[in-house]
Amino acid sequence: PFDHLMYTGNTEIGRRVMMAAARNLTPVTLELGGKSPSVITDDYPLDKAAARILLGKGVNAGQTCIAPDYVLISRHRQQAFVETWTKAVSQRYPTLADNPDVTWIVNERHFNRIQALIEDARAKGAQVLQINPAQETIPAGKRIIPMTVITEVSDDMRVMQEEIFGPILPIRAVDSMPEALAYVKDRPRPLALYYFDEDRARAEQVMTETISGGACVNDTVVHLANFNMPFGGSGDSGAGAYHGFWGFSENKKKKSVQFQSRWFSP
Repeated sequence: PFDHLMYTGNTEIGRRVMMAAARNLTPVTLELGGKSPSVITDDYPLDKAAARILLGKGVNAGQTCIAPDYVLISRHRQQAFVETWTKAVSQRYPTLADNPDVTWIVNERHFNRIQALIEDARAKGAQVLQINPAQETIPAGKRIIPMTVITEVSDDMRVMQEEIFGPILPIRAVDSMPEALAYVKDRPRPLALYYFDEDRARAEQVMTETISGGACVNDTVVHLANFNMPFGGSGDSGAGAYHGFWGFSENKKKKSVQFQSRWFSP
C-alpha cells in the first residue's frame, strides 16, 4: 500500500502497474510512450524538417519515449524527403561500426526485436532503406542498427502498430494534410506530436484540435527540457504529469483543514 507509484516504460507494463495499484487504490503516474507522429506540411522546408526530426530520432538511437516514431507527409513529397533524410543522416553519421556518436541497442533481446520489425515490414511489401554511408559490415556482437527508413507501409505491419524505440523511421504518404491529421486523431493518443508548419495560425489550430501528451511545433523533443511546462501522457501514453513545480504537485496530497470558530457553527 504505497502512497503513490510512478512508472516510466511501455504501455503494456503500464497497464499491469495500474492493475496492481488498484488493489490498494494507490494513485499512479504513468509516463509511457506510444507512436509519436511527425506531420510535415506541404510548404515546410524538407532540409529543416529532416534535421530537426533527426535530432529526436538520433538521440540514443531512437531509444527514448518521445522519439519521433513515424512521419506523415504528402505523397508527392515523400521521395524528396527520403533523399533529404538520407543526406542528413549520412552527414551526421558518416561511419557506424567504430563511431562513438552511434548508440548501440540496449540489449540483445531489443536488438532482435528491432530487426524483426524491419523484416516483418519487408515481408509485407514495404521498401526498406538502411543508411550506411561507408557501406560497412557491422561486426557480430556490436548491437548497431543503421538508421532505417521504411516506405510503402501499411497498418498491418508491426512497425506501424508497436512503439519502435529504435533507429527506424517509417514514412506514411497521404493525399492531403486533413488525411494526415485524421490518421493521428483516429489512433491512441501519442506522448508527443511533432508538427512542421510555417503558418502560425494553422499550427495553433492543429494544436487545438489534436490530443497528445505534449507537442512541438517545428522541432522535436525539446519540449522535454522546458521545466516550466508539465510533461506527461494521455490515454495510452500515460497519466499524470511532472517536471519542475508540476512534479511537486503530482506527488503531494492536498489536505483541506478548516479551524471553525468556537463562537459560531451553522
